[in-house]
Amino acid sequence: AAYDDIFTLTLVLGRTVGIGAYLVRLGQRTIQKATASPIILTGYQALNKLMGVDVYSTNDQLGGPGIMYPNGVSHLVEKDHLSVIKSAIHWLSYVPSSRGGILPVTDIRGIDEIERSVEFTPTAGAPYDPRFLLEGKEESGVWQSGFFDKGSFAESLTGWAKTVIIGRARLGGIPMGVVVTENRTAEAIKPADPADLKASEAVIQEAGCVWFPNSAYKTAQAINDFRTEDLPLIVFANWRGFSGGQRDMFDEVLKYGSLIVDAFVAYTQPVFVFIPPHAEIRGGAWVVLDASINASCMEMYASAKTARGGVLEANGAASVKYRKKDLLVTMHRLDHELITLDKRLGQETEEGAKTSIKNQISTRENALLPVYEQIAVQFCELHDTPGRMKAVGVVERVVEWSESRAYFYWRLRRKLAEFDLRKKIVEAAEVGRGVKAPTVLEASALIKEWFIETPGMTDDQWSDDKVILAWMGQHHSALEEKIMSYTKSCVAEEVAQVLTAGGTTGRIGTSGIVEGLGRAFASMGPEEKSKLKKAILEALQ
Repeated sequence: AAYDDIFTLTLVLGRTVGIGAYLVRLGQRTIQKATASPIILTGYQALNKLMGVDVYSTNDQLGGPGIMYPNGVSHLVEKDHLSVIKSAIHWLSYVPSSRGGILPVTDIRGIDEIERSVEFTPTAGAPYDPRFLLEGKEESGVWQSGFFDKGSFAESLTGWAKTVIIGRARLGGIPMGVVVTENRTAEAIKPADPADLKASEAVIQEAGCVWFPNSAYKTAQAINDFRTEDLPLIVFANWRGFSGGQRDMFDEVLKYGSLIVDAFVAYTQPVFVFIPPHAEIRGGAWVVLDASINASCMEMYASAKTARGGVLEANGAASVKYRKKDLLVTMHRLDHELITLDKRLGQETEEGAKTSIKNQISTRENALLPVYEQIAVQFCELHDTPGRMKAVGVVERVVEWSESRAYFYWRLRRKLAEFDLRKKIVEAAEVGRGVKAPTVLEASALIKEWFIETPGMTDDQWSDDKVILAWMGQHHSALEEKIMSYTKSCVAEEVAQVLTAGGTTGRIGTSGIVEGLGRAFASMGPEEKSKLKKAILEALQ
């Protein structure tokens, strides 16, 4: 499909009907002019004739921006022709000139700095606009910087599924796709259809930090868009899970949630999942964001101190893992008063005294229960902290929010360079059927071997992004030679396997290799023929 092969973008500047409407959707990315540019399957006059009643008065009621922007068909809406063209050019500025091409990196000198702190920090328990994380905000006349380059964030699909925010931005001049969670309650409005006399406008409240069917679909759509634009991706994750109520299950939240996993599996550029300050990943959200979905591209990170992650929230985990009977056992093990009463109960022989001691124990247990319940919750929450996530290996690293911009800039540069090198290694092995091409993870492991073999380099330095970038730059020629040598060894292995295969495969393969050499020899000049003869003779000796 064109969507997968090239960058597709449709500018809707006039009426688009029937097959034209389908072409708009097949191209996925759409910028629609705000007036006189409906995207429709059938004109309103034809529908009115079909129903025998003048229900619709304009085509905009069927496919204008008021319909196509809130439902996600139109990514952007602009007021006039010129604004649409400007918006398209701005969008193109984030995208390579061809699929698999070099990312269009811009010079940010005079606009922003790479090695700077991220100044905007959310407050615990206070709703905020998540766009401030990305682009910063002005507070009392003072600018608080965000994660990305100043003024570089361009949001799209703004009118659809407002509990997720997606767009494109630049980090140190490098374009990236970005997905961030909306933590505030949003409204989804379903307009009343004039053709249905009983219909009325429905306003649905959607809680923040939750994936609904529309926002899950929007997330999957955005990831696929970024993939086909060859952009690296960062997800600022703050989801408590998917909405699993009856209406949402009927509206296929399970289907759209699984599309997120499919989109991550197909991704080929670096993907960073980052839990920002005072954010958490829980339930089904953890399942679809786990880095093991696509270990060759995805990495998960957590903000220091306040980020949390785990399938169950602390309250839920405590209610399952630390029930009342477990709390009572813990009380009797730790509380000195209960330990004393248990000892007295064991020594007492008179029934009346035993009953009195049991009543004292029960009173003490009831007094301690609320405290121990809180302690159990805190104990379970300790399993969800950034340090614990790092210890069990579910996050790559714990990153201070104020230092996250500089860290991810260098991490991104290192990953882009590494991905380019390992792509060359994989392509070098694609010489025939006999030699199995390495996976991208195996290619990364080979690069690590080359790095450690370099004098002065150690295994510990492999995690230092600046050291890796410097090493790739200083040893560029040597790395190219290693790839050429690796290609040569793959070709030699392929030929050797064919010649030694035996049977029909060996006979046909040998004949094919000889014939190929003959054809190549015939097309060569005298000097090249001489070199080939000499090389063959030396190899045979």
